[in-house]
Amino acid sequence: MIEIERKFLVTSETFKNEAQKSTLIKQGFLNTDPARTVRIRIKGKYAFITVKGIGNTSGTSRFEWEKEIDVSEAEQLMPLCEKGIIEKIRYEIPLGNHTYEVDEFFGENKGLIIAEIELDNENETFLKPDWLEKEVTGDRRYYNSQLSKKPYKTW
Repeated sequence: MIEIERKFLVTSETFKNEAQKSTLIKQGFLNTDPARTVRIRIKGKYAFITVKGIGNTSGTSRFEWEKEIDVSEAEQLMPLCEKGIIEKIRYEIPLGNHTYEVDEFFGENKGLIIAEIELDNENETFLKPDWLEKEVTGDRRYYNSQLSKKPYKTW
């Protein structure tokens, strides 16, 4: 259950023209300790509890365990989360053998747009659309758990 992903800033909203799906996401964190982040997420009509471990030195790989839960359970857990609920729209954009997940943030993180791509291994090659900008893989400021505590608008 190792997640391998890379993150990039996004230069424009042209990615929206390529999106095949978009979903509203609301998420909170029961624990933001990097060694054991615990997230509650409501994604459209579904909800999940996710546990993530600390990343490797590059920030590309880390342990991730996720289980679907009832939306009503997630709604009951949300008030127990630490301060700083994240709200965003996730756009799914297929490109080559991969799908980019592009998150457009709202609230205190408005103005931030991050693209993620999950890979099978850290050295895997992948296509990069022209709307990708600087890579921020491993930069903890862009982790959702950190954005909940220190929002983008405060930087």
